[in-house]
Amino acid sequence: MSIAVAVLKKGEGRALKSGGPWVYDNEIASIMGNFENGDIVIVRDFDGYPLGRGFINTNSKIRIRMMTRNENQEIDREFLKMRVRDAWEYRKKTVDISSCRVIFGEADFLPGMVIDKFSDVLVVQSLALGIDKLKMIIIEELKSAMAEDGITIRGVYERSDAKVRLQEGMERVKGFIGEPFDTKVQIVENGVKYIVDIEDGQKTGFFLDQKYNRLAIQRLCKDAKVLDCFTHTGSFALNAGIAGAKSVTGVDASQLAVDQATENAELNGLEKRVKFICEDVFELLPKLEAEGEKYDVVILDPPAFTKSKNSIKNAVKGYREINLRGMKLVKDGGYLATCSCSHFMSYELFTQTIGQAARNVHKRLRQVEYRTQAADHPILWSADESYYLKFYIFQVIDEK
Repeated sequence: MSIAVAVLKKGEGRALKSGGPWVYDNEIASIMGNFENGDIVIVRDFDGYPLGRGFINTNSKIRIRMMTRNENQEIDREFLKMRVRDAWEYRKKTVDISSCRVIFGEADFLPGMVIDKFSDVLVVQSLALGIDKLKMIIIEELKSAMAEDGITIRGVYERSDAKVRLQEGMERVKGFIGEPFDTKVQIVENGVKYIVDIEDGQKTGFFLDQKYNRLAIQRLCKDAKVLDCFTHTGSFALNAGIAGAKSVTGVDASQLAVDQATENAELNGLEKRVKFICEDVFELLPKLEAEGEKYDVVILDPPAFTKSKNSIKNAVKGYREINLRGMKLVKDGGYLATCSCSHFMSYELFTQTIGQAARNVHKRLRQVEYRTQAADHPILWSADESYYLKFYIFQVIDEK
């Protein structure tokens, strides 16, 4: 069967040639041959130089997502088996695989595909048309690779309900792939037990990317009074509690999240020391300051304040405001853990914003450490969007 060929405009494809994973709609001069959206096409430079193969979708600004840099490589079951096994072997070497992200899209050279493992359950998120057509083979090959390590997957749930699918001309879908099972799954991470709601929780149900950042705050929290803002299902708060904090207050604007966090505290026998309240963090922090509250450790883990370049200015204001408020609530010599999970909030801009907040409230920051996402969310240096999580721990010292 003949395969269509996409030819780039002269001078275009600079990101692609530097190892980037995408070809944008405005970079293509012509497409020769017949294709349907989601099909594999060959990509060549304006002068015919081969650049590889990827799947095409005329509904998307990201017109082609690359699968291989070898023009002659067939994208068949054997190829997908190799990609899946490479991803699984990498996780076995780098992280605790009891619960982890097994496939992280472009960074695992399977663009648009995310698969999380929660104990013996897989949660699949398919975000691009081409990879959606290959989804069942990828799942089967992953289950087969895990079975060879003695891991039996009892169920697979699809959470392809992200808005980004609409930009691909796809419907948002969620539901079981195969036999139904209980969608409340218990996992253990850093010694903390959680009930993960894979059906109705955010994204795939639990944020695995902060695993080792949560562990990093444990040693700071022994005998401490801790405030955990944007707690979601209580993960930082529970790490503080299990590390021996005197008292922990977790705050989230979602009552569902607070209920789940409270359930998780009870699961770990921490309900007496770890409490959760449903409040807007931006409104609560000034109130706590007015009441003269002070904490040994303040943790700020907000949702992404920006998902596009256009809203960066407002995002900077938001990050500056919560960091400024958070610093005011830290006792002299106490600690602030603060992060951003937005790709568009670059390391440089995030660092600068925290520095401005510190100057505004006359605090000196002593950096304890800088961290990023866990290794099961690998950062591919040629794919900027794979580097999104920035995480700092500071000691906060009053100017005196």
